[in-house]
Amino acid sequence: MKRRYRLRRHAEFQSAFAGKRIYSGKALVAFAVPATGVSNRVGVTVSRTVKGSVARNRARRRVRELAREKLLGPDSPLTSLGIRYDVVLIARPAALVMSFAELGEEASQAALKLSKLNR
Repeated sequence: MKRRYRLRRHAEFQSAFAGKRIYSGKALVAFAVPATGVSNRVGVTVSRTVKGSVARNRARRRVRELAREKLLGPDSPLTSLGIRYDVVLIARPAALVMSFAELGEEASQAALKLSKLNR
């Protein structure tokens, strides 16, 4: 992901965690807050329940790719709203076990639910 589409600072992650838009699924937890920037931005982190750095990095790579496709893509429900969001995705241990297609479906559901919440 390009730098302008990523959350990088601790304060940016904390402001998204404090937001009221939350999606909780089997493999992903998503938090969103309206942003002031010109585009949607995504931050990815992995739960410490995913043991081992190799597994955490693998989960992070998988979720980052899904975020690029499902949340930042032109057909994303978040893009069609006209409101820009900062989204934080937290990968759970199931993100390593699920197939990429199932994980993609869950990311699509997260984007849809985050876009449908009341403003």
